[in-house]
Amino acid sequence: MDSLSELRSLDGADVVVVGGGFGGLSTACYLAGAGADVTLLEKNGQLGGRASRLEVDGFRFDMGPSWYLMPDVFERFFEHFDHEPADYYDLTRLDPHYRIFFKDGDRVDMVPDLEQNRQTFESYEPGAGDRFDEYLQKSKKNYEVGMEHFVYEDRSSLRDFIDWNVFKNARGLSLIGSMQDHVEKYFEHPKLQQIMQYTLVFLGGAPNNTPALYNLMSHVDFNMGVYYPENGLGGVVDGIVALGDELGVDFHTDSPVAEIRGREGAFVTRTEDGREFYADYVVSDADYRHTEMELLPPEKRQYDEDYWESRTYAPSAFLLYLGVEGDVDPLEHHTLVLPTDWDEHFERIFDDPAWPEDPAYYLCVPSETDDTVAPEGHSNLFALVPIAAGLEDTPEMRAEFRDLVLDDIEANTGVALRDRIVFEKSFCVNDFTNRYNSTKGTALGLAHTLRQTALFRPPHHSEAVDGLFFTGSFTTPGIGVPMCLISGELTAEAMAERAG
Repeated sequence: MDSLSELRSLDGADVVVVGGGFGGLSTACYLAGAGADVTLLEKNGQLGGRASRLEVDGFRFDMGPSWYLMPDVFERFFEHFDHEPADYYDLTRLDPHYRIFFKDGDRVDMVPDLEQNRQTFESYEPGAGDRFDEYLQKSKKNYEVGMEHFVYEDRSSLRDFIDWNVFKNARGLSLIGSMQDHVEKYFEHPKLQQIMQYTLVFLGGAPNNTPALYNLMSHVDFNMGVYYPENGLGGVVDGIVALGDELGVDFHTDSPVAEIRGREGAFVTRTEDGREFYADYVVSDADYRHTEMELLPPEKRQYDEDYWESRTYAPSAFLLYLGVEGDVDPLEHHTLVLPTDWDEHFERIFDDPAWPEDPAYYLCVPSETDDTVAPEGHSNLFALVPIAAGLEDTPEMRAEFRDLVLDDIEANTGVALRDRIVFEKSFCVNDFTNRYNSTKGTALGLAHTLRQTALFRPPHHSEAVDGLFFTGSFTTPGIGVPMCLISGELTAEAMAERAG
């Protein structure tokens, strides 16, 4: 989309957006910018969806996403409204981008300096420095072509791919095969393979089930950089909400939706407290399955329960938010702790669901960069362990796993936390289900498997209800904050096309 003028057919339309995650916020802004009258209904007390915040005892935690990647996507989003991110928040490039502790005692930093990273790769495997360059060249091409022709364009049917222009641009892209197959062509050392694959966690996949096309994430990581936005990801939410206010979006928090009835031109969206909102169109940024199975009558559903049971869901997560007395050196803002063989952990997520015994996990310490997120003399830390969606989640299981994680952190990073914790809160499968109506407690949505990418994801426009649309991580282009921002653009375009 070159400008909001392409959405002019929506001028004057009344639209209700259900859900205030990044997909819902993005869609609301595009629609309001085109002249629609937009009302957004958010279940919880704050906007941002999974990018919510926890503020207690002087600590401020980003409860969900914490990596600011793909800055070009944010720039493109704000540019549509004659703004730039700096109008709402500042960015700090992190150095190092992240630190990795391998559980055999090895430690490595990935930094903004590509030559230094190249030397790091060479130190693990002769010739890996040159292959690092080759890999990034490939991932850059995949990113540039993939974003222009396959991400910013919604190819939702097979006929959209039977096109010479698509074929021409797809030549040379890694459209088939898995990430594991692709990475093995460049690097033999398992640690180098892991470094190139850790971003799959952001896509909700595993090396053997994620399409090789997603090697483009290495361009995002190494070439584009890792940033920290002012006030964290919550600060980005604040910026987009401020933009929405400027555009006239009417935000309602603490407004869980109970029912969606009607059709194009005659929708009624009813909240649990009995309020009714009338609209020409409805857009749902809520969990796709929840919308269809819980908010719509049976005859208005595109999919049945068997369909949703057959999907592969991105992992859930065990999260531990910790306020800690003193510093937590040598942890960095972003720290990964990885077993030297992480196949077993992925198997316990996708193949044989169970709580991991030797987990791979992520530690976020924003107090390393931002001194406003913790009281003086304290550190702000959360641990995130990807686990299978749908796992049984009891207080006893959480307590046992909490002890395992704290022990693992101390054993593999040298940071003892247990006796210094002054605030603690856990978040897991049941919380994702209850707070976000998340199917099976997935933390992200539908995984980016070979059978759940592009046209194989649920559509933006309901095939059963005229005027009902969807946005967010279940739709194209998929999982992650930047992708959900783009989904808002694609949803608005789909609406304009049908309204025109």
